[in-house]
Amino acid sequence: KAGISKSKLQKFGGRAECYLNDPGVIDKAEEWSLTRSMTAFRLNAENLKDSIIAIGNAPTALFEVLRLAEEEAYRPALIIGTPVGFVGAKESKELLWSRQEIPSITINGTRGGSPIAATIVNALLQIAYKL
Repeated sequence: KAGISKSKLQKFGGRAECYLNDPGVIDKAEEWSLTRSMTAFRLNAENLKDSIIAIGNAPTALFEVLRLAEEEAYRPALIIGTPVGFVGAKESKELLWSRQEIPSITINGTRGGSPIAATIVNALLQIAYKL
């Protein structure tokens, strides 16, 4: 969220949201035996529909968004999935790429991260701004 150009995003009527630190996320994550990132998306599933989701760190978040996106009511317009790491990162991006019914941008392998996800969002905003 910190790396996304809020001024360009606002010109299109958008806003950047991160639900990770919302009240109740920690308690529900413990109750449901899920990661905080999975729980944050699950608690805010209604906000996924027709939005652009950018995930740069948590492979579990990408797995959860893909699970939620199986229902049309929660399907994002675009998923940018670039989680970094060795545990689940490669697999989550492979699953994203296999779900061709959902527009997506990703990179192969274990590399990625939030700076890459934010850069992709900013590049798309820049392209749209010039149109």
